[in-house]
Amino acid sequence: MTRIGTSNLDVFPLSLGGNVFGWTADEAASFAVLDAYAAAGGNFIDTADMYSGGESETIIGKWLAARGKRDEIVVATKVGAHPDLKGLKPETIKRGAEGSLRRLGTDHIDLYYTHFDDPEIPVEEIIGTLDQLVREGKVRHIAASNISPERLAASLAFSEREGLAKYVALQQHYNLVERAGYEGPLAAVVKEHGLSSVPYFGLAKGFLTGKYRPGVVVDSPRAGRAGEYLESERGQRVLAALDEVSAARGAEQATVALAWLRAQPTVAAPIASARSVEQLPALLASVELELTADELARLTVASA
Repeated sequence: MTRIGTSNLDVFPLSLGGNVFGWTADEAASFAVLDAYAAAGGNFIDTADMYSGGESETIIGKWLAARGKRDEIVVATKVGAHPDLKGLKPETIKRGAEGSLRRLGTDHIDLYYTHFDDPEIPVEEIIGTLDQLVREGKVRHIAASNISPERLAASLAFSEREGLAKYVALQQHYNLVERAGYEGPLAAVVKEHGLSSVPYFGLAKGFLTGKYRPGVVVDSPRAGRAGEYLESERGQRVLAALDEVSAARGAEQATVALAWLRAQPTVAAPIASARSVEQLPALLASVELELTADELARLTVASA
C-alpha cells in the first residue's frame, strides 16, 4: 500500500480506471473486473461524473452496495467536465458533488478532483467551494487534474495561507511516451508541496501493451489514437525497449510500462483500466515488478 500525499488515504499502488464502465464494459463485465481487482487487494477506484454521462459512477455505486465494500474502497471521482455541468463555478462544483454522491450511493467521496482547470474562475473560489464540501463531510480530500503549474501553485499557496483544504494529489497525462507535459515545472510543484501523482493514460491508450505493431489491426475504440504512436521514432524506440525488458523479465509489456511509471518520483499509483477480467493480470503484476536501475534507465533513455 502507498499513501496519497499528505492525506490519510492508504491505497493499492495501482488505481483501477472506471472510464470503461458503462462504455466498453457493461455492468456485468464491470462487476467482474471490480471483483477481480478487489480480490487481488485493490482498493483504489478512479471515475468521473462525465464517464458515460455518469453511468460509470452508477455502476461502481451498485457494485459497492452489492458487495458491501464501501468502507474498504477509496473512491476517487471528478467534477467539471460532465456535459451538463462544465467548468468550476461554485454552484457547478456543488451540484456535481451531489450528483456523484447520488450515483455512487454514498455519503462521501474519498478523493475529489477538479477534472479540468477553469482559468476563468479564481483559485480562491474553487478552493473555497471544495473546502466547504470537506467541512460538510461530503468529501474527505481534494485533488486537481489537468492544471498548469502556475494555477496549481497558486491554489496550494491559497490553501496554506487561509488554512483551507489543500490538494493532496495531481492526476495528469503521463507515461513512457508522454513525459514532457509533467516532468519539469509541474512535477516540481508536486514534489515541493508533498503531493502524489496519480497519472492517467498510463498505457498510452493501450499503445504500451505492445499489441500495436506495423500492419496489425487492433479491435479497440482507442486504436486510432494509440496507433499514432507507431508513427513516431520515439514510439518505435519505446516498443523495442519494452520488448527487451519484457523478454528478460518474463513479463508483459503493459506490466513493464506500468512498473516504470510507478518507479518515477512523486508517482503513487498509476491508473489503468480493464474492460475484461482477462486484461487485469498484466496490470496487477506491475505492483510486484521492481525494475532494476539498468532496466529503468534503458526505458527512460528510449523514451527521451
